[in-house]
This record gives sequence, C-alpha cells and structure tokens, in this order.
Amino acid sequence: MSEVKITITKTGPCKVEGDVELCDHEGNLVETREGKPFFLCRCGQSANKPFCDGTHNEISFL
Repeated sequence: MSEVKITITKTGPCKVEGDVELCDHEGNLVETREGKPFFLCRCGQSANKPFCDGTHNEISFL
C-alpha cells in the first residue's frame, strides 16, 4: 500500500495521492483511477462533485 498524501492547493482543489478509498455520504465507493492522483473540489462549484472540474479558475476562487 502506498503512502497517502493530501495537498491543499492555494487557489484550487485538494490533490489526493496514494491508495485511498473515496466513499460518498452513504458509504458507497466512488470510482477513481487506480494509481493516479485525483482532485477534490474546494470551491463548491464543480459540476462533477466531489471532483474538481476547473470551475475555480472561472470564479476566481481564493
């Protein structure tokens, strides 16, 4: 199992790296790309929640 690392970017999403299971509010596993980092929305405006879709760039998220 690889080390888990979560990086909060200054004006964007949270970058999640490592072997992490992501579950929704009901405990269902949310599919991620195995072995690849994924990015979680922090601005609340993504059309692909919980994942970042880059909307923070359009709304000047700080």
